[in-house]
Amino acid sequence: MSPGSRRRGRRGPLLVTAVLLLACVAAVVVVLLHKPGNVSHPRVEFTATTTTTTPLKPKAKVPDFLWPRYGYDAARTRLFPAGADLEPPFRRGWTYRGSGALLEFPPVIRGNTLFVLNDSGVVLAIDKLNGHVVWQRRVGTLAAASPALARGLVLVPLLSTIPGATTPAQGRFVALSQRTGKIVWSMSIPPGSESSPLAWGTTVYFGAQDGTVYAINAPSGTVLWTYHADGSVKGGVSYANGILYFADYDGRAYAVRARDGHQIWAASTSGADLGFGSGNFYSTPAVAFGRVYIGNTDGRVYSFAASTGQLAWATATGAYVYSSPAVANVSGLGPTVYIGSYDGNLYAFNAQSGTVRWTHNAGGRISGSPTIVGDVVYYSNLAAKTTTGLNVRTGQVVFSFPSGSFNPVVADPTAIYLTGYSDLFQLISRHRGAAAAADRH
Repeated sequence: MSPGSRRRGRRGPLLVTAVLLLACVAAVVVVLLHKPGNVSHPRVEFTATTTTTTPLKPKAKVPDFLWPRYGYDAARTRLFPAGADLEPPFRRGWTYRGSGALLEFPPVIRGNTLFVLNDSGVVLAIDKLNGHVVWQRRVGTLAAASPALARGLVLVPLLSTIPGATTPAQGRFVALSQRTGKIVWSMSIPPGSESSPLAWGTTVYFGAQDGTVYAINAPSGTVLWTYHADGSVKGGVSYANGILYFADYDGRAYAVRARDGHQIWAASTSGADLGFGSGNFYSTPAVAFGRVYIGNTDGRVYSFAASTGQLAWATATGAYVYSSPAVANVSGLGPTVYIGSYDGNLYAFNAQSGTVRWTHNAGGRISGSPTIVGDVVYYSNLAAKTTTGLNVRTGQVVFSFPSGSFNPVVADPTAIYLTGYSDLFQLISRHRGAAAAADRH
């Protein structure tokens, strides 16, 4: 089974019963895309104090740099403030050629090393200075997540450890040494997990296919607590102010206390009333401006109050939203949410009201999540297998690259690392090269 087919098989919209006529299917899909109706309550709690796209000086030197989890920060905002050193146009540095195994999720970074988990269950440590493999280890046979980094460990969830697996079964969660790739500990997750983990302090959090959310002591592998959601938790868990936020495949969003798993709130959508997988949350939430933002397969993007779960807005796109949002307080534009849809558009929403600021027609479905680097929001086009960068204020195209499928880029203060279908590319700004040359003279 092809990787694309396998992806639909494990988390795509539920298959329509064979006895339904195609005409009936089409009619119901139209209904789903218009239910529930758009909602906007802009007066629900909101604050615009989240980090802006204004360039920041790195807190650590490059050898100590950390991009430790999917989404960059614990709130999963996918925002990396940067200056001219990371502006397009770019020149290509090294290229890592994979073995054909899908890189559905991007690497994480510590110092001079990229750590990546491919869909075939292989973890790789790659020298980010030259693209050479430092070590690699097969830990499973089916995976779909970014690793997390904590306490010298690479933490990875697996959907399966069964040879030739194309569906989740006999999953595991594995901790490896960042330095050697040696397995430090591992635990069985029988239904499997594709939830990109989040490490905070000594604890790592992730969800599983059976709806269990785990809090585990990262150094030892000891389970601290579990929480049981109503449906599969496929997206990652996000963290802000001592609270974890996540959502499930039954169309419910949750907030639980990080220290003990106590539920703060749970909020439902009504998009699943007619089935067909509508109303499922695969998206990983972003937490910003006192709100939680998340995409849903009912075709809508949702915003909930972070403290109460009150619905602030729900705005429709034209098709499923698997994508996770990127959020920023953009100078000259204001708080904005960026997210892709299977309707082939990247959307920029007003973060407070949910109104559309601008849209960009990608010409093909967007499944992965955008990333903001400085004043550019990057996305990958699953249909065209390309990556594009847009000006965050206008949606104007400022960058294009002939490779990409799901989640586009990560970065450090010196370079951007772009994820293709199975390859990784280092991109270095021509501005940086010019500045370095001027310094030499």
